[in-house]
Amino acid sequence: MLDTLFPFKRNYFDINGNKLHYVNEGQGEPVVMVHGNPSWSFYYRNLVSALSDNHQCIVPDHIGCGLSDKPDDSAYDYTLEQRIDDLAALLDHLNVKQNITLIVHDWGGMIGMGFAARHPERIKKLVILNTGAFHLPEAKPFPWALSICRNTLLGTVLVRGFNAFSSIASYVGVKRQPMPKAVRQAYVAPFNSWANRISTLRFVQDIPLKPGDRNYQLVSDIAAALPQFATLPVMICWGLQDFVFDKHFLDEWQRVFPGAQVHEFADCGHYILEDASDEVVAHVRQFMAH
Repeated sequence: MLDTLFPFKRNYFDINGNKLHYVNEGQGEPVVMVHGNPSWSFYYRNLVSALSDNHQCIVPDHIGCGLSDKPDDSAYDYTLEQRIDDLAALLDHLNVKQNITLIVHDWGGMIGMGFAARHPERIKKLVILNTGAFHLPEAKPFPWALSICRNTLLGTVLVRGFNAFSSIASYVGVKRQPMPKAVRQAYVAPFNSWANRISTLRFVQDIPLKPGDRNYQLVSDIAAALPQFATLPVMICWGLQDFVFDKHFLDEWQRVFPGAQVHEFADCGHYILEDASDEVVAHVRQFMAH
């Protein structure tokens, strides 16, 4: 069933002995799509199908996610800095060094913009989907559900023992209508054991909330680098019913990128490419054409 929903060639790139899976479809100017937690490249399948006629669509699965290897902590450092290194290494391997349209969602915002901050000259356009690349906005309380996952033993058991994060996300992440069963199963399939859910938990534990937290300074640096991209074409598509990346985050993006083209979806949630797939794909196609 997965091959029907996700009909792309499987490509692998070795990173320090771990296999990173990525989609690489089509030819033309590159579009790099960066997923978050707890999803994988499957999230971008409809965009890849829509854009690969005229663009080279590159979609990695972060280590620990999707069809990539899922090593334990001794074989991989599950941190933001390493994620950015991985993305940079993959794009260098593919010799993708200019005219990149970056499409980011969830943790992909921090990873993708972390890469952009290192290589601003390579970025041509930005598409931002329910994500952040800055610290938690002051007006936004840290969601209790994330706090449990991040800070407690119970959270570890729920995420790794019961796949609570990936499974619940597949239900609460959409608002217009439930995901079809096959789609939901595809989202959770890679995270099918305690061992294979390590990245889901480590992503949440890696959220820096205060000075001194690992990556806090890195997030500060990424946020400080954002204004240099304000002159680029930027499009934002946003599901307003996202309980984490809500209006507070959208407001911050609009403050940083006042010239951005913004499409708000009042009845959509976190997985905007599921909830409003046709509309968002159409917006992105139009954005890419100009």
